[in-house]
Amino acid sequence: MDRILVIGCAGAGKSTFSKKLAKQTGLPLTFLDQIYWLPGWVGKQRPLFASEIRELIANDKWILDGNYKGTLALRLARADTVIFLDLNRMKCLWHVLLRTMRTLGKVRDDMPEGCPEQFNWEFIKFIWRFPQDYRPILIQRLEGFEGNIVYLKSLVEYDGYLSSIQNRS
Repeated sequence: MDRILVIGCAGAGKSTFSKKLAKQTGLPLTFLDQIYWLPGWVGKQRPLFASEIRELIANDKWILDGNYKGTLALRLARADTVIFLDLNRMKCLWHVLLRTMRTLGKVRDDMPEGCPEQFNWEFIKFIWRFPQDYRPILIQRLEGFEGNIVYLKSLVEYDGYLSSIQNRS
């Protein structure tokens, strides 16, 4: 495992999991939200974002945290492992609501400066609709991926997987 994608619904725990994975593996971690978002929650132009993704994936070792379906094919072409954090939507919603209450108005360490945590109904709707609108797209795009795909469906499975990596070291 040298080039790992961590994907899943918002609130599934991608950032927390990715930080632990990076610590255990020693692989450099990049949060795609830090690459995509500009201050004030303005998204980068697609060509610029794709160019920056190409630079990142040219490296031999990495963990990339985030979905961004527009660049998923680029990342899959270089990845050797995909970890899909497939937590149910109620837990994802709960995690996002707790996170929002804890960090409202502050910039989280997995986000760029100028993008403070905020409550957003569209984001809540996205999480609610993730299983029917977005998850099938991710699953379809993973078809034909020749690397290792790991589906983890609970926090207990997350911890078990991280422990299994630690035990292999």
